[in-house]
Amino acid sequence: MSVTQDNALGLLLAGGLARRMGGGDKAFIEMGGRPLLDYAIERARPQVSDLILNANGDAARFERFGLPVVADVIEGFAGPLAGVLTGMEWTAANAPGIEWLATFPIDAPFFPTDLIERMGAAIDDDNAEMACAESGERTHPVFALWPIRLKNDLRKAMVDEDMRKIDLWTARYKIVHVPFDTANGDPFFNINRPENVEEAEERLASVYEPVPD
Repeated sequence: MSVTQDNALGLLLAGGLARRMGGGDKAFIEMGGRPLLDYAIERARPQVSDLILNANGDAARFERFGLPVVADVIEGFAGPLAGVLTGMEWTAANAPGIEWLATFPIDAPFFPTDLIERMGAAIDDDNAEMACAESGERTHPVFALWPIRLKNDLRKAMVDEDMRKIDLWTARYKIVHVPFDTANGDPFFNINRPENVEEAEERLASVYEPVPD
């Protein structure tokens, strides 16, 4: 089935350990006086039917954002592939009419607002099974569209084969890589290190117009 806003659920990935940031929650790192999670919600919500948040630990810390918080179904901080599986299984159990999972890491505050539209069109055009974003000749496997129907295959790969690398798993399927323009900076610029926060602040003014009082 073709990807539409109505049959795609969005998963915000915030389950990492943020080691290169010194630990803690990237979701609460502030940029322009707002937490990174705010920007992710703002850009992802219009693209999907609903949003959930993948995060481990005490879910109460995210209460003010008003999203269902779902912990990894594979223990031991198994990486973003565990988040994908978590989102697939949660969607199958709680939103049975949804056929696609769209994943958005919360540490890339400038990701495109037409991400799902363009990746969905590429899946149709190429008769592909899934899609991920690409910019500057780099792929971004965590900005992707995943068919919920593959949830059992992914669980088997993670549990029986100890699969952890996204690219190794997606190589088993027909995946289309969708290029995005970098003329105004890489839209998938992400905040991995403390110095990246300053870089993001410098880009902020040209991307977000101030909201009138």
